[in-house]
Amino acid sequence: MLICSDLIKATAMNQTETKKTVHTFAAASFLNDFGSDMIYPIWPTFVKDVLLANMLTLGFIDGLGDAIVSISQAASGYLSDRTRKRKIFVWTGYLFGSASRIGYAASTAWQHLIPFRILDRAGKMRGAPRDAIIADASTNANRGRNFGLLRAMDNLGAVCGIITCLLLFGLLGYQTLFLIAAVPSAIGALMILAIIKEKKPSESKIYRGMSLRELDTNLKLFITLSAIFAFGSFSYSFLLLFAKNSGFKVEAVPILYLLFTAVASLFSLPFGKLSDVVGRKNVLLLSYGLWGLVSVVFILSQNLLAIILSFFLYGLHRGALETVQKAFVAELAPTEYRASALGGFQMVVGLCALPSSLLAGLLWETYNMFTPFYLSLVLTTISAMMLLLVKEKQA
Repeated sequence: MLICSDLIKATAMNQTETKKTVHTFAAASFLNDFGSDMIYPIWPTFVKDVLLANMLTLGFIDGLGDAIVSISQAASGYLSDRTRKRKIFVWTGYLFGSASRIGYAASTAWQHLIPFRILDRAGKMRGAPRDAIIADASTNANRGRNFGLLRAMDNLGAVCGIITCLLLFGLLGYQTLFLIAAVPSAIGALMILAIIKEKKPSESKIYRGMSLRELDTNLKLFITLSAIFAFGSFSYSFLLLFAKNSGFKVEAVPILYLLFTAVASLFSLPFGKLSDVVGRKNVLLLSYGLWGLVSVVFILSQNLLAIILSFFLYGLHRGALETVQKAFVAELAPTEYRASALGGFQMVVGLCALPSSLLAGLLWETYNMFTPFYLSLVLTTISAMMLLLVKEKQA
């Protein structure tokens, strides 16, 4: 009876610690996205209209940022597994994001944005170590829910940031708004430093990095098909500018950004819970189908109501994809090397983002604004067919 009582107490303590960890990361993610999404709705117009960049340059800057994300996540994931230290990458990443917004405020030409965009995206090094902590603290029965909660708070912070942008942009302008946006991420970094406790690695054990040989066939296939899908799913900036070219006023464009972010926030947790019940593959297939519908709507209609519908569908797609991908990778990866696998996955997907956005910008400038969506439809179909071949691990 005594042993049973001790086990119950230990289990309760573990559950409490897990909740505190997940909720702290969720709150910090809320703050960071609150700051970053104060500027993201006006980012395309800031780069194009204020700093006088063309569409190809916008594609380059956005794609470069996504590529830096991928490299930083892979490096931090590998180092995190190698050193068994995760917390330092998380709070440092939030500080990088905060500092970059101060740099944006000081920029007077699009060339100035490049080092600060690199710093901003390098801050994403927090992702793989943080996700590994959450994956390790979860079970197969609640991992989708925990990642869903994290993603929901990301998107809720984004919603609040967008609303703040809409309310204050007309009064403050670009530079002042960018400076204010630096504050929430700095607070998030302090929260991680103060609350998250990290176990010291065993000094008697030698930790090494993960090699490709330790990835099973299903994870390799999933990374490959995700890279193909990423190559066709270009930056959201193109969706916003498509809407602007179709008749939306500049002031209304951030509302579309708010719409898809709010939808993603509302549905991230339900999609995470759904994947715990019906499996990760089924929800991912749904997310690919939703992106395909977005592309079809953009190709077939420039009606304002149709575009609003497409942004709603895009929010559903993001809510499903970004929640379930990470949980799926964490389960397919070797437990000891989850941070490396998550970081490597983000690296491969992110490295596809630079040529993806560059190609989308080139097709837009050379042909028309519909052409990138035709390419995306083809690549999405290929990715979905490959996903059918991936086998999920059983609990």
